[in-house]
Amino acid sequence: MMKGMSRDILRIAIPSIVTNITIPLLGLFDVGIAGHLGNASFIAAVSVGAMMFNLIYWNFGFLRMGTSGMTAQAYGRDDRNEVVLILKRVCLLGVLIGGVIVALQWPLQELALLIISPSQAVRKLALTYFKIGIWGAPATLTMMGIKGWFLGMQDSKRPMFISVGVNVVNIVISVLAVFVFRLGFPGIALGTVCAEYAGLCYSLWLLRSRYPDLLKKMSVGLLHGLNMRGSGHFFGVNGNIFLRSFLLMIVNLAFVAIGARSGDVILAVNALMMQLFTMFSYFMDGIAFAGEALVGKYEGAHKIREQRRCVRLLFAWGMLITAVYTLIYILIPDYIFRLLSDDATVVAQAMQLHWWCVAIPIAGMAAFVWDGVFIGLTRTRAMAQAVLMAVVAFFVIYWVLPDTMGDNALWFAFVSYLSMRGVVQTLQYLMKK
Repeated sequence: MMKGMSRDILRIAIPSIVTNITIPLLGLFDVGIAGHLGNASFIAAVSVGAMMFNLIYWNFGFLRMGTSGMTAQAYGRDDRNEVVLILKRVCLLGVLIGGVIVALQWPLQELALLIISPSQAVRKLALTYFKIGIWGAPATLTMMGIKGWFLGMQDSKRPMFISVGVNVVNIVISVLAVFVFRLGFPGIALGTVCAEYAGLCYSLWLLRSRYPDLLKKMSVGLLHGLNMRGSGHFFGVNGNIFLRSFLLMIVNLAFVAIGARSGDVILAVNALMMQLFTMFSYFMDGIAFAGEALVGKYEGAHKIREQRRCVRLLFAWGMLITAVYTLIYILIPDYIFRLLSDDATVVAQAMQLHWWCVAIPIAGMAAFVWDGVFIGLTRTRAMAQAVLMAVVAFFVIYWVLPDTMGDNALWFAFVSYLSMRGVVQTLQYLMKK
């Protein structure tokens, strides 16, 4: 049983990890294309434009997370009507929210630029990127929901195919638009929008080829997906995830803003060290995604014993990944920093703080695993409460620590915030068990 369940975890986790790894490659290629346009402002504008979209889309992560947990539970109890209804709702919601974002693009762009505060030259180019890219919002958000639905159906390969496909199409169209059709900088954003709609079409084709009978049901009474009867749980789950995402965004923005007050070198050091957290998160998110799918399935089927075994195995795999990353960050941090930066000052400063990178996997492992478990259980209110407590702890700890600690105070607060999330969710799970 344990070996079979471990295979199920890896079957879902490995494609999810591959999907996570492909996401930053797209940004890397966009920056590479911008870097060949002859002005450093183009590179900065792509980075700022991507950050603007991240600030907006981050808050709608519930379209994937809430969908995966609820779909997994419906799958577990073999409720095909509910499975179809969830897919209807999330697709309609993705289109509607995307349309609202397009309609409200002016206040959204001004708010994002106020937060990021780029130079005037970069601001102008970033606005060009944003005004074109924003038209991809309905496709992006709908795809987000479809990926979550596939995951809930115990299928992480098709979300991987979608992500890889979008990246490939984006790169091809962007290169053609910029260098063949001579559209210049706007061609990068145009390539992204075309890739997003191509990805949506591909997603719908995957749905049709894999679940033709369900898609026929979906086409009947499509607007019934927004019928409020029976929708309270759907919107309740997603509302709590929205709140959680908003709180996480506050911590991330505060982390960057506090680092920026300490000067460009510390800002660069923090960005460099945060990349090590990101590398760890790629793998732990894969375990979390497996938790969403499998724990949700066992919850829906009322197989409590299997569910608890699954939670134990998720933590076992999480501990293994944590041990590997901790060992890497102990043994070769200098090599990783030099691989990521040529600036000797930044690398030297990062090496003085690198023990915080060693602490990140240990502090953060439980939070990643529990997030997957709680999404599978659709206990999103408890998850949001845990994040709220951790966010309060982050700000309180940072402000009470003495100024003489410098950047160590910020990293202590961040590591404490990660630990607090794991501790609170552990207590929540044990109390409800």
